[in-house]
Amino acid sequence: MAATSESGGTAKPSRKKKFSELGIDEWLIKQCDSLGIKSPTFVQENCIPPILTGRDCIGCAKTGSGKTAAFALPILQKLSEDPYGIYCLVLTPTRELAFQIADQFRVLGKPIGVRDTVITGGMGMIDQGLELSKKPHIVIATPGRIADHLRSCDTFSLKKIKFLVIDEADRLLQDNYGEDLQEILAAVSPKRQTLLFSATITDTLQQLRTVAMQEPFYYEAPAEVATVETLTQHYILMPPYVKDGYLVHIIQKLQEEHEGSSVIVFTNTCKNCELVAMMLTKLKFSCVAIHSKMSQRARLASLAKFKSNVVKILIGTDVASRGLDIPMVQLILNLDIPESPKTYIHRVGRTARAGRGGMAITFVTQFDIRLVHAIEERINTKLTEYKVSDKEVTRILSEVNVTKRACEVSLDEQDFDEKKEIYKRKELILEGKDPDRYEEEQRRAKKKRRKMVKAKIKARRTKSAANTSKE
Repeated sequence: MAATSESGGTAKPSRKKKFSELGIDEWLIKQCDSLGIKSPTFVQENCIPPILTGRDCIGCAKTGSGKTAAFALPILQKLSEDPYGIYCLVLTPTRELAFQIADQFRVLGKPIGVRDTVITGGMGMIDQGLELSKKPHIVIATPGRIADHLRSCDTFSLKKIKFLVIDEADRLLQDNYGEDLQEILAAVSPKRQTLLFSATITDTLQQLRTVAMQEPFYYEAPAEVATVETLTQHYILMPPYVKDGYLVHIIQKLQEEHEGSSVIVFTNTCKNCELVAMMLTKLKFSCVAIHSKMSQRARLASLAKFKSNVVKILIGTDVASRGLDIPMVQLILNLDIPESPKTYIHRVGRTARAGRGGMAITFVTQFDIRLVHAIEERINTKLTEYKVSDKEVTRILSEVNVTKRACEVSLDEQDFDEKKEIYKRKELILEGKDPDRYEEEQRRAKKKRRKMVKAKIKARRTKSAANTSKE
């Protein structure tokens, strides 16, 4: 394992260090030990010392490698030396990840009585404003909601913060967060330390450097494979109309062979997520769903049931793909293959965490071959075929399809699509955005992405043709 510094050199640790050698205080070491964290991971080993010395930091390491503790530990240590609120602002793209980061700060900072608050959409603005006025030490927020508070009230200030953390930084910088981020950067202290972390960060490195105020320390955990070694990755090639049959068969097989095993099923749309959850429930599977059209209370309830092993199956869209630390997930099923290889990496990162083993199976149709090749190129490894008994799938296929069709009718009767649009517009209005303007911006961004993809494909074909002609 090598650490890449800002100078471009590499430093190979000769042995696994102890937290005390990184400059971590004894009270934090004891707290880590009580939580079963005995020694630092490589991202912690490399990033904690420069953060403690006051440097900005950009950290890139595989999902499940301990990035949250890499910034939480030095922040809590510095807070204990000079406590005041608001001391640190953590920005993250999803609500679920915000609550999870808050949990880690709360547990690690318990000996010093750290106070935190989570500021995300889906919760009451007034209650959140009151929480911010109490000046908690740590504020964990999604960019849109904290920007709304900065625009609408003056009961708190970010001018004295010591740390600005941007978690899953590549997504925040690539997605439509630009205006909100600019608002936040204008409101925070220019003397702050800026810490940027992600599992897939290299594509936007130049953008990230412009966000950091000082010349940052840069750490990247180089690896030939972008996913962990303890993860086995498979595919199943099938016609689209039998997907659900294969899904039910694989879940049945997992539960029969490994009682108590947990599985996350990923879909690309909220509607399909809801539909699959309804179908599996009717087929007597205990499962919960999580997608962006659910209320925040319902999303947190679903996660709590899954994390506590009350239910073993979680059906989710990509709101569940980033950062969520659920250690005992044995299997990831990509029912719908993601458009982006980066999304695939984050999805399969929900299993094989902290040195444990795990498996990911991706359902592939004849229309998805190019996506599989893109994923294999990005992770630098080949997916292997997962053998399934076609007879077993055929035996249950009729029942599964009938159940799925009944659920589709039920969902249509509930006006899911119409409710989804109403909910989306309501959320945008609550965030202080013009729904019509936002939709127009989304259409333009989508059109721009399509042009970029077409240009890349054309360039790839031209290069391939040139290589062929040379041969």
